[in-house]
Amino acid sequence: MSDTPVIGVLALQGDVREHLIALASADALARPVRRPEELAEVDGLVIPGGESTTMSKLAVLFGMMEPLRDRVRAGMPVYGTCAGMILLAEKILDPRSGQETVGGIDMIVRRNAFGRQNESFESAVEVAGIGGGPVEGVFIRAPWVESVGAEAEVIAEHGGHIVAVRQRNVLATSFHPELTGDHRVHALFVDMVRAVK
Repeated sequence: MSDTPVIGVLALQGDVREHLIALASADALARPVRRPEELAEVDGLVIPGGESTTMSKLAVLFGMMEPLRDRVRAGMPVYGTCAGMILLAEKILDPRSGQETVGGIDMIVRRNAFGRQNESFESAVEVAGIGGGPVEGVFIRAPWVESVGAEAEVIAEHGGHIVAVRQRNVLATSFHPELTGDHRVHALFVDMVRAVK
């Protein structure tokens, strides 16, 4: 099918396999991306959860940071979960030394805002633009968004904190929908990619 988008998952660290499965379930051709030449071959990209500082450093090490920034600026659809949300922020409230971001969403993010690993939890989250009831969100050392700029659209909140944001072709959630078997957020992203393909 010619309208099947090719969507990469940044495979430097994190839950890559789960995203590949979720994207395939949402009718995308999914593949891991580690190098700039692989990035050049995809219509959209998912930046998975993991450890945001490590992912930032690995992206620089693998020569991926500048090509990622260039593709995002050029309008490539990108979806970031958890650490991926942090990498898509224009500003991190409490960055680690040497931590860089790709940018793409005018937002300020607080790392590990929902607590440590042992404070991880699941909760139903109403996400604007997704029908069929709330999405089950898995929050693991999750960030939240402190504030957004005028162009960023808040599409979900939890406990009074912003947990999902969209700005044009860039989508970010502080939770992990890929861990639940509910692929509606990935389907939303695949539709975003298809719309600009």
